[in-house]
Amino acid sequence: MTKPIDPLLPDRHPNQDFFICDIMDAVPKDDMASMAHPVFSLSTKPDTRIRQYEHNGNSIQITPSVMGLATIHDKDILIYCISQLVAKLNQGADLSRTLRLCAYDLLVATNRQTTGRGYQLLKDAFERLRGTSITTNVLTNGERRMSGFGLIDDWDIRIKDPKTERMVEIEITLSKWMYNSVIGKEVLTLSRDYFRLRKPLERRVYEIARKHCGQQKQWAISLDTLQKKCGSKGEIREFRRMIRKLVQHDHLPDYRVSIAGDKVTFHKRIERESSDTNQQFGILEPETYRLASVLLPEADIKAVEMDWRHWIANGGVKAPDDPDKAFLGFCKKKNPNYYSD
Repeated sequence: MTKPIDPLLPDRHPNQDFFICDIMDAVPKDDMASMAHPVFSLSTKPDTRIRQYEHNGNSIQITPSVMGLATIHDKDILIYCISQLVAKLNQGADLSRTLRLCAYDLLVATNRQTTGRGYQLLKDAFERLRGTSITTNVLTNGERRMSGFGLIDDWDIRIKDPKTERMVEIEITLSKWMYNSVIGKEVLTLSRDYFRLRKPLERRVYEIARKHCGQQKQWAISLDTLQKKCGSKGEIREFRRMIRKLVQHDHLPDYRVSIAGDKVTFHKRIERESSDTNQQFGILEPETYRLASVLLPEADIKAVEMDWRHWIANGGVKAPDDPDKAFLGFCKKKNPNYYSD
């Protein structure tokens, strides 16, 4: 019998130091303008269509490059940068639109793979962000004017590891539009579990719920308006099916979703039971992850760990007294090519 796919991605870096430079405790922040409006593509394939959006006096035109529109997963980079800037702003530090960051830290902070493919996907994301052009009159920092810009102005790989050719340090310059959102503190805190949502639509739905429901007990929206704000271009019946799937799995961070007829309601969670499988038999030590990476150098170690935990939970073996030793033993028996990208 095929094991059902967990709707949430594994938490690939549970012992992370979050974010970069001298700010190690910054929490995820998102700009409210792009949370309210469908700036990013939900497609997993290159989307080369010019998109138009108008709602309550706000208009946006998004024009792609030949590589396609920036995707909702590409937005992880902007969330990372915004979070760093907000943390520095709260400390009273001087800010700049240009940030220098560590590629590995970015991947860890946004729950991405740190394999070779993870670095390549990161480079592709930078190119789509740089190539996507926005024309809009959306208000930022109390100012409304028609303007055109890229999501980022430029990016530059400052250092490469000579052995792997992987990017190590990156310099990125945010657009003035995005930077103005930070200066105006037009940002909201996201759940860290946002980065565990697998499907682009789920991420977009969470953004909308966070922006409009916030800390209210509940907030309702019509199905067709929700589809419009998501930027979903499919049939309404398919969109309804996907929302019902989200209701069924009930894994959206911070909010429970219900649907009745053509009305979708988001309910603020009061308390949610943790689904973290780490609670079943202990959290692994950071050194264990390092040793596992040596044993399986091309593997996504957190995915391997999830397989291991599911195997034990499903009766593969009794819960170990020494989970670190047991996990390393599991890794030794695995063919690295089985998990390689």
